[in-house]
Amino acid sequence: MSTPDTPSSKATLTAETDPAGAQAAAAATATKDHGIEFFGDGSHKTRGIEVGGGFSCSDISMRRLLLMAAVSPAGSTDPVDVALKDSLRYRFKHGAPNADIPAENFDPAKERRYSLARINDMKRTKMGESKNTLIARGDLESVMNVAKPERALRTLLRKNAQMAGSRGYRCLGVATATVDENGKVSPFQMEGFVNVRPVGTGLQGDDLTPTTEDWVRLSVWSGSLRFLHWLNVLLIVTLSVTGYYIMDPFFGDTFFRGIDIGYLMGIMRFIHFTAGFTWIAIGAVRVVIAFVSKDRYLRWETFWPFKKKEDWTYLKETLGFYLFLRKESPLYVAHNPLQQLTYTSVYVMGAFQMGIGMALYALPHKNSSLFWAIMAAPNDWFGIPFMRLVHAMIMFLFWGFVIAHIYLAFRADSLERHGGISAMISGGVWMRRTSKPIDAPEL
Repeated sequence: MSTPDTPSSKATLTAETDPAGAQAAAAATATKDHGIEFFGDGSHKTRGIEVGGGFSCSDISMRRLLLMAAVSPAGSTDPVDVALKDSLRYRFKHGAPNADIPAENFDPAKERRYSLARINDMKRTKMGESKNTLIARGDLESVMNVAKPERALRTLLRKNAQMAGSRGYRCLGVATATVDENGKVSPFQMEGFVNVRPVGTGLQGDDLTPTTEDWVRLSVWSGSLRFLHWLNVLLIVTLSVTGYYIMDPFFGDTFFRGIDIGYLMGIMRFIHFTAGFTWIAIGAVRVVIAFVSKDRYLRWETFWPFKKKEDWTYLKETLGFYLFLRKESPLYVAHNPLQQLTYTSVYVMGAFQMGIGMALYALPHKNSSLFWAIMAAPNDWFGIPFMRLVHAMIMFLFWGFVIAHIYLAFRADSLERHGGISAMISGGVWMRRTSKPIDAPEL
């Protein structure tokens, strides 16, 4: 990370102010030149940009946080810089501190998503010690990645940013680091964020309907994939319930008085076999689709995550996130490496279950044709009791997967807030604008 050179002139964040008359004239000039409009809630508009408060997570006030965010080269015409400095003139009624710095003390956002501003003799409090300070300002997630706040603070920042986002605001994160006399930069400390938005994107009155200004909806799961997903859910539930009953009839006359138990078993077996053959047909269709579909998320490539060297690192980081050893995980639009491996294992396990089911079904038919004789052969190799045991154990493994799948889906949605749970109904997920997924272009 490059930092601006040592300043040749000083710009301070102290309580120094302009004379009241000069300040009023400056405000009037700004209003005339930039078309500022002020509102009762403290927000204002400048050149199409509104500044509307923010959130301080340190010991500084919102006005001082705004001052840090406003630090930029003197004479900058960037609409955000102009809006922030005009907001200072509005909030500091008795004269705003100087937020101008030399151009050589400012490193704008280019490859990264935040700028760096070098300030001399910054005072955090009125009686505090003056220090040379480096201010990072920009995309909230990017600034948090630089400052590395604790998990609780990161969550708090995101929740407050989400509330601001519901009114169309984008959050400019602010973090600071001190620079010693030798030029060594200390670790960054998160200070908070300031809200800005283009004029006209805000919501009126008490309307709290979320805006898509900071989010992008991506259509990920096609209708055919969602149909297969829910059909698989229905078939697995049906096969599990009827299969368990065939293994251990847990109700009968107690629930259905007057119905012969043997006939009830026949009904259960019929349902089980019908669902089983339907499941096999769906499996065959899925295999064909994996090779002929134009949908990238239905293709066979989605079953194997290791396409390049970095994928092993992404798998390790994802596993650490699931084990609560990491605060962040690599961002994926579709399935991350761990999910891909899990779902591939489920498909393999399902294929074994279908094969064992066919072998058990073939028992009374093995003398009728060569096909059924071949299908029933594993019973002779391993024994019927063993085949039934494995068939039952795979059923329990499926239910273990279902429980873990539901838990992890809710966990991921609560942490990443991308609508993954509803995605299997609507087909779309929500991603933060400017995010960089591993498996998709930058948003």
